[in-house]
Order: sequence, then C-alpha cells, then structure tokens
Amino acid sequence: MAKHLTLLLAAFMLFSCGKDKKNNDEEVLNEEKPALAFSTKNYYKKTSLPCDEYCPSVTINVPEAENVPVVADSINNKIFNTVRGIVYLGETPYEADNYEDLMASFLGSYEELKKEFPNDPMAGFEAKIDASVDYTSDKIINVKMNHYTFTGGAHGYGGERSLLFDAETGKSLSYEDIFTNMDSFRQFAEGKFREKFNIPAGKSINATGFLFENDKFVLPQNIFFKENGLLLFYNSYEISSYAEGQKELLLPYSEVNEYLKVK
Repeated sequence: MAKHLTLLLAAFMLFSCGKDKKNNDEEVLNEEKPALAFSTKNYYKKTSLPCDEYCPSVTINVPEAENVPVVADSINNKIFNTVRGIVYLGETPYEADNYEDLMASFLGSYEELKKEFPNDPMAGFEAKIDASVDYTSDKIINVKMNHYTFTGGAHGYGGERSLLFDAETGKSLSYEDIFTNMDSFRQFAEGKFREKFNIPAGKSINATGFLFENDKFVLPQNIFFKENGLLLFYNSYEISSYAEGQKELLLPYSEVNEYLKVK
C-alpha cells in the first residue's frame, strides 16, 4: 500500500512540474516584446569666442530610437552619420563619434578661420538640424530631416532629407527595397511630373527650364511616405536653380500601390 502511495505521489509531482513548466513557457511566449520607441534629443553649442548680438552656433534636434537595441542602434547610427555628412566645413566630414564632438569640430573650424581673418565678420555662420519621425507603419519608419548650414558666401544652403528604415530590423531601405519595378515606376512618375509642370509629351524633360542631367528624368534623392501618398521631393539645385527652389510631386497611394513592395 505504501509503495502504491509513493508511486502516486511521484506521478502527481511530475505532472505538477510539467504543468508549471508548460505554463511558464506559455507565459514567455505570450510576453510582449519591447516596442521600438523614439524620444527627441536636443543639442546646442555656440562659439567660445567673444560675440555680441550674433554668435555662431550649432543646433541639432534628432529622434533617438530606443527599447530594441539592435534595431535602435541601426537607426541611430544612420541618423548620426547623415547629420555628420551635413554639419562640416572643408573637403570631408569630421571624424566625430557623437553630436558633442561634431558640434565642437564645426565651431572649431569657424574659430580657426576667425583667428586667421579677425576682421571678417563671417555673419551667419551656423548649422541647424531639425529631424523627426514623419511616418510610421508596421513596415516602414520614415525620418524627415530639415537642415540648414551657412559657412560663408552669398547664402546658406538648406533642404530636406528622407531616411527610410525597415520597421522590424532598422535597416536602411533603398528604392530597390521599396519599389517592385524601378523602371516602371520611373516612367509613371515622369508622366505625372510632366503633367504637373506642364511639360509637353514628346518634348525634352528640360524643355521648360528644368536641369535634369543628360536631359533624362530621374527620381529625386528624397522620397517621403505621407499619410495620403508618396511625396517626390527635389531639393534646390537638384533639378533647378537655387532661385527656383524646391520641387514637389505628391502621388496618391491609389495611383502608386501597384509599384510598392511596402508602405
């Protein structure tokens, strides 16, 4: 009798342990993974040289991804390297590893010039970056970056950048990752571009004054995903003079869905 009781007790303990393990495994599987989130980071630095009303400065406002380390690192590194490719003076970007070093390097370039040419007012010397998450879906994260720099000359240069990321991996997306057929979409976009800017069919794409290289329509360097469609955005100098400004073409999703792999 005692032997049977011992066997029953052992069986009950094994059953209980197995049930607890199953429940624990189910809890692990059902536990929600941390969601990618963004916070805004603000950086500002001005020259250490004496200045009155105007002080050369750098202002950087950027979104910082967090909660999912590998994905966040990929996005944050791309954002930083894009800023690094904008905020510099000289032939090549600075060898900076963070925003503080980048700002110090930029202002250091100004201060070296000021010491070399002390009587030059160098009015307007500055850099501004203002970036934000402009569009998100379960497939895409689109960061919009407004930028302006002035390092001398008749005027500064400003524009907008579009950074596209895979929402699951944080990997930067190229146009080949987004469009099913680049040539087909390019032809479609050219037709819509000609229609908006009154360029007759059969005429040169530059017939009305545009400056497409080799007289051939090309997609812009920056395409933005918007709630109501795909925005083709040409910065100044890209296809027209500085005086002509930026050019935009919004294509509703109802017209471009067939060309998109993701949205």
